[in-house]
Amino acid sequence: MKFFAFFNMALRSILANKLRSALTMLGIVIGVGAVITLVSVGRGAQASVTDIYKGLGTNVLFVQARNPEAPGLAGLSPAFTFPTLTLADSRAIAEVPGVTSVAPTSENFVDVSFGDQTKLSVIHGSTPAYLEAFNNTVGSGQFFTDRDVFRRDSVIVLGSAVAQDLFGSRDPIGQMVKIKGKNFTVIGVLAPKGGALFGISLDDMSIVPITTYQTKLFAQRTAAGEDAVQSIAIQVVNSSSLTSVQEEVQSLLRKRHRIQPDKKDDFAVVSQQQVLGVFEQITGIFTLFLASIASISLLVGSIGIMNIMLVSVTERTREIGLRKAIGAKRRDILFQFLLEAAMLSLVGGGIGMTGGWLISELISRIDFGGTVIHATVSPDIVILSISVSVFIGIASGMYPALRAARLNPIQALRYG
Repeated sequence: MKFFAFFNMALRSILANKLRSALTMLGIVIGVGAVITLVSVGRGAQASVTDIYKGLGTNVLFVQARNPEAPGLAGLSPAFTFPTLTLADSRAIAEVPGVTSVAPTSENFVDVSFGDQTKLSVIHGSTPAYLEAFNNTVGSGQFFTDRDVFRRDSVIVLGSAVAQDLFGSRDPIGQMVKIKGKNFTVIGVLAPKGGALFGISLDDMSIVPITTYQTKLFAQRTAAGEDAVQSIAIQVVNSSSLTSVQEEVQSLLRKRHRIQPDKKDDFAVVSQQQVLGVFEQITGIFTLFLASIASISLLVGSIGIMNIMLVSVTERTREIGLRKAIGAKRRDILFQFLLEAAMLSLVGGGIGMTGGWLISELISRIDFGGTVIHATVSPDIVILSISVSVFIGIASGMYPALRAARLNPIQALRYG
């Protein structure tokens, strides 16, 4: 019964100064809303990356060129690595027991043109094994063959978004597109895949034979003068064979590259799970970092609550003295002001939570260049935001409440 009396008193006090109370809650509203939005978006981005890599399958290994002097991140190749992998390496890997297909791949950005239309695309040079290794399918036309690779044919398979932007409703099969001033015949279009990686839509990627890529588009050679590839995707017969194949490939490449026992590898062999683990770690740290920045506004909000509660104690000094004179105990005064601070923070947290949820839903409906981030507000975020709001209210109101509870009733009645 006493709780409801204190609740009514706190509510009347808040409503008596509506503008002041609203401005006091603003810091909490912004802080909670920002934390919920950023954490939700971060988790959505993490889920998107996870889905993309899981779509490639769990029985895939990747070999990447690697600077032996730089550790990279969890075995991944650091940027600007001198090329060390070759087509001959991929052919040797194909003979390893347990390997079902091998797709050597190089990539770069190019402008693909048709008539007066130009589309920026990521061009991949690879082999027919590309489809299986990267879990792609041909939507129309056909993929190039081993014969096309051997003859260095100027043929190209377009990503669905590239074909749509260049040709619209027209059939692109058999048409000629231009890349770096050279003509390529469109022989196929990939089925839409959806999703994006590092802001690049997976439907903006086009593929040419690896030999054509090396001789007509982007020549790149190893230190020994051989035609280089940037990476090699390895499809393994099953997930249980990953470790043994990974070790076998590593041993094979060390022999082929004549790496001494005391020297580090000039390549990295990583599994799909390792790559996925690295990106989950990166997105997790990034989300935490953004949430930490957003939490600064919660600190500002707590200072605002403490400040306004101190002002409230000063304004209501005579009221406190009167209540004490007619029998109110210290704990009653303490509880009253703590409840008032908690209510300010809780209402602000509720508004911020609602705003954060609405913004997250809005972001989930936006297409970021072919990527849709499904930012979902999970129950743990809601519980955490409400708990933090109440804690901030109580912590911020503790000092003003103690100050009010310790007022001498006689001095308080004489105040003002």
